[in-house]
Amino acid sequence: MVSETYTKCPICSKIYGVMIGDQPDGKLKINLRNFSCDGYENYKTIIMDMDMYATVKNGIHISPTYRVAYLPDTEEGREVRDLIKLAFERKLIFTIGRSVTTGKDNRIVWNGIHMKTNTNGGSANFGYPDETYLKRVKQELTLKGIY
Repeated sequence: MVSETYTKCPICSKIYGVMIGDQPDGKLKINLRNFSCDGYENYKTIIMDMDMYATVKNGIHISPTYRVAYLPDTEEGREVRDLIKLAFERKLIFTIGRSVTTGKDNRIVWNGIHMKTNTNGGSANFGYPDETYLKRVKQELTLKGIY
């Protein structure tokens, strides 16, 4: 983790200052679409397209990646959208590490902030419905100094 000036309280883990991560450069595009996430049938869906660029770290070529995440267009969903946008700007959403999916090293991977990559299928499939997801992801963002 690359940092700017921040201190983490050893007792409560609150971040003081600004934490900046080691996420490779990329682009975040946010759109609103007229379909719903399971459990939020009366709401549109916020779509976050994350296009992460190839890079070189310690002489090793890191391949690009593309991810999509979904949020319900509720008041709390819009709050989480704004927090995720700030975390992306501070390079905290991704890091370079071992892929849980493939087991390969030196991949662009999630950095401890869980995303919903499906609009259905439940939490076992990284989707909705998941009644506690928005609360949990806000807690994960808080641990990165995003609140």
